[in-house]
Amino acid sequence: MPGPFAGRTVDGLALDLRRAGTTSAELIELALEAIAGPGAELNAFVTVDAGGARAAARRADEELARGVDRGPLHGVPVGVKDLIDVAGLPITMGSRHFAGHLARADAACVTRLRAAGAVIVGTTTTHEFAYGPTGDVTATGPVRNPRDPARMTGGSSAGSAAAVAAGLVPLALGTDTGGSVRIPAALCGVAGFKPAYGAIPAGGVFPLARSFDHVGILAATPADCLLAYRCLTGRTGREADGRAARVGWLEAGGLSALDPHVVRQARAAARIQDVVPLPDTLAQGLREVYAAMHSGEAAAVHGDRMAAAPQLYEPETLQRLHAAVQMPGWRYVRAMDARAGLTAAAAALFEHHDVLALPTVPITAPPIGRREIEIDGSPSAVRAALLALTSPWNVLGLPALSLPAGTVAGLPAGLQLVCRPGDEDLLFA
Repeated sequence: MPGPFAGRTVDGLALDLRRAGTTSAELIELALEAIAGPGAELNAFVTVDAGGARAAARRADEELARGVDRGPLHGVPVGVKDLIDVAGLPITMGSRHFAGHLARADAACVTRLRAAGAVIVGTTTTHEFAYGPTGDVTATGPVRNPRDPARMTGGSSAGSAAAVAAGLVPLALGTDTGGSVRIPAALCGVAGFKPAYGAIPAGGVFPLARSFDHVGILAATPADCLLAYRCLTGRTGREADGRAARVGWLEAGGLSALDPHVVRQARAAARIQDVVPLPDTLAQGLREVYAAMHSGEAAAVHGDRMAAAPQLYEPETLQRLHAAVQMPGWRYVRAMDARAGLTAAAAALFEHHDVLALPTVPITAPPIGRREIEIDGSPSAVRAALLALTSPWNVLGLPALSLPAGTVAGLPAGLQLVCRPGDEDLLFA
């Protein structure tokens, strides 16, 4: 059953709070009831802060009554990924390693949320340590896709995507190191935005691979992602000189095998004919740099913890970390050197276009626990397929948006739009 925020936008809620007599306290009660009731089976939330949310909602209502308006997020319920510190709440990173751990202070992005008047309802389930794109490996069990509870949500911002898709909250924060906002957005049928690297500060966010970690936003619509992005960054946008964005369809076959049904659906949603080829050398270089740097940095974060208490990891996470530890240091250094060249080469993709369009992921949501699938007649690892079309933009640090592009066999498909930093308004337009 759809939750109370299904079909409602943040912008619409903001109008209701100011014109229709709706209160933040009422919105919070709707969210709390939905999370504890029909939404419980999704495992979207790890911690629900009912007392804190009610108190914050009362303050938001009192402020509006006094004429203090903090902007469009004022009084709106928000979920925050269980990887991002929320002062006084348990922050577990989806792992038994941090059972009982309480955050001492708000992460920088949470401070900005509160300053914008948002009401934090609780923390949403993450794939353990954000180290996976499936969303079904956590200390509390898999997150379930609202479109089909037998299917994975994608990850690692699994709970944030499920909560928004189910209408439990209208907005949620996630993190994105290789696609962890956009992948679950695509598989659950919502919008997910990864800004340019560093646009939203990552202080107080548990790292996975610092060179690629981004804080991102999940919402029902791209317009709501843009609204939240502006609130979190203070960026009001710039004029696009009255022109429409020049959009090219990126031929992404060099990155992954592609389900032709997903490609057709995404391209039909994009409605563009202009094709931009992706050179094989660039595709290969992006894959290699991502693998080397991601593995090296994840191993650095977890090396001591692996030695001290390996039994506290979920088996799949530990297996992946053991593989990461085997990445030679020279490959990491070489990848760092190669990254600058790839950034220059990728700039050529935008020589005649402002925005590149491609599918967000090359498949629809696999069943929970599935690790091997067939894509257009060829065997493929689920993890590799999910990351293939999103991770390049983490290597390059470019803004990337996933938006709903209809369905394939009843399951959501996503369209991904990518631009250069500074062209976000053209992308959203």
